[in-house]
Amino acid sequence: MGNGEGRQRVLVTAPGGRGRKSAHRPQQIGQLHLLQALFSEVIVPPAVAREIQPSVPGVPWIIERALAQPVAPLVLRASLGAGESEALSLAVEARAGRLLVDERAARRAAEALGLSVVGTLGVLLAAKRKGLIAEVRPLVDELARQGFWVSPRLVRQALLAAGEVMRGPTG
Repeated sequence: MGNGEGRQRVLVTAPGGRGRKSAHRPQQIGQLHLLQALFSEVIVPPAVAREIQPSVPGVPWIIERALAQPVAPLVLRASLGAGESEALSLAVEARAGRLLVDERAARRAAEALGLSVVGTLGVLLAAKRKGLIAEVRPLVDELARQGFWVSPRLVRQALLAAGEVMRGPTG
């Protein structure tokens, strides 16, 4: 892990909806270091840097990178916030291995652009698989207490994948 082998560059988006921010979530639960441990580079566009700055100030391994080109027309048509729009465009431009995004509309737009996406739950699962955290459930519970919403079905799938939920009679 220390040599970067197998790690990808990730570009972070900060969804505008209800104040939820992908880069902010790990910080909310004291796990911001997971991004550094899981990804070779953590890149944010200027709009995202402005959105996360109050809660994630001056983290040297989070790299702010401006767009070389204007936001792509396809991204603009998706009617996303400034942070999401810049992040999607920059992910294409920078050939980021992954885009960290939770909001459904932004995920759909990213997938339409051929980008690989990972959400907060995916980061927690990857961290558990790499032995960086012991359990996913307490962190998901803490995120919920802090106002992060994700469908119960998706939470159950993540906990099943983490080996933290027994399969029910129908599952």
